[in-house]
Amino acid sequence: MIKQRKYYITFTAILLITLNGCSCTGITKKDPLPSWNEGTAKTNIIEFVRAVTDKSHADYVQPAERIATFDNDGTLWSERPIYFQLLFAIDRVKKLAPQHPEWKTTQPFKAVLENDMQALAAAGEKGLLQLIMATHAGMTTDEFSLIVENWLATARHPRFNRPYNEMVYQPMLELLTYLRANEFKTFIASGGGIEFMRPWVEHVYGIPPEQVVGSSIKTKLEIRDGKLVLVRLAEIDFINDKAGKPVGINQYIGRRPIAAFGNSDGDLQMLQWTATGAGKRFMMLVHHTDAQREYAYDRDSHIGKLDKALDAAQKNGWTVVDMKKDWKVVYPANE
Repeated sequence: MIKQRKYYITFTAILLITLNGCSCTGITKKDPLPSWNEGTAKTNIIEFVRAVTDKSHADYVQPAERIATFDNDGTLWSERPIYFQLLFAIDRVKKLAPQHPEWKTTQPFKAVLENDMQALAAAGEKGLLQLIMATHAGMTTDEFSLIVENWLATARHPRFNRPYNEMVYQPMLELLTYLRANEFKTFIASGGGIEFMRPWVEHVYGIPPEQVVGSSIKTKLEIRDGKLVLVRLAEIDFINDKAGKPVGINQYIGRRPIAAFGNSDGDLQMLQWTATGAGKRFMMLVHHTDAQREYAYDRDSHIGKLDKALDAAQKNGWTVVDMKKDWKVVYPANE
């Protein structure tokens, strides 16, 4: 009887070993990144995750330290023809124009009302900030959140005719899910407005609003109609872009990421700061190379310029995703 039990245990162990290593039909391991083509980018991601989550591996990282930060525009969703938050501001200018007759003769509002994109571009960063301040301030945070939600429910991308919150990258959604399944905490670290992103990111990305780091304007506590509310002011509080990203991450998160994902020179310092930390690190850039399914642009682009960061990636061995080559699909299938 004892001999039979030993035989059973030995046979079971052999069977388990065989099944785990078997490539037989019907015994397959689920692909965590099904929208990614096989290649260096996908392999690098999976090998990094395995290394930092395997307790027996020299590069193992405790779950509490598995912080991953993602840029938003151009990394998690599209950013062409122009940043979606700017499109939101343009729509707001047109809606509010009847209350501001002076805008007809004042730039950059005049350019918006006349659909003069060249003049709008010439207004530069200062002009864009004027639009943001005029259209994003003067209301409570709750009122602004509702306006953003309503805009996303009705506005459509001019080329793809999809709601903007469906202009997200399916492969990146899978990556977010894969990381969280391996006890990573995923954060957005974007130059976009923090209050513009918070109303919808949890539904779209599975990232709760408290895990969003972004640019912000100042707010003030007031009493309106007998209730305490936060009112948005026409003053910049913090710009979470370029050198500001590591500052914002440190301020909001309090830990240096072990993985950072971006697509432009605006993300360079975030990736560099991530790379200089101790232990295993992962830095990745999304390179927009697919003019047919999305857009193709890099070094000479005014939107999402990828120049110095691309050189840094090539020099330091960071992972660069070739959108056309590495992704089977770009956007989620329409349901």
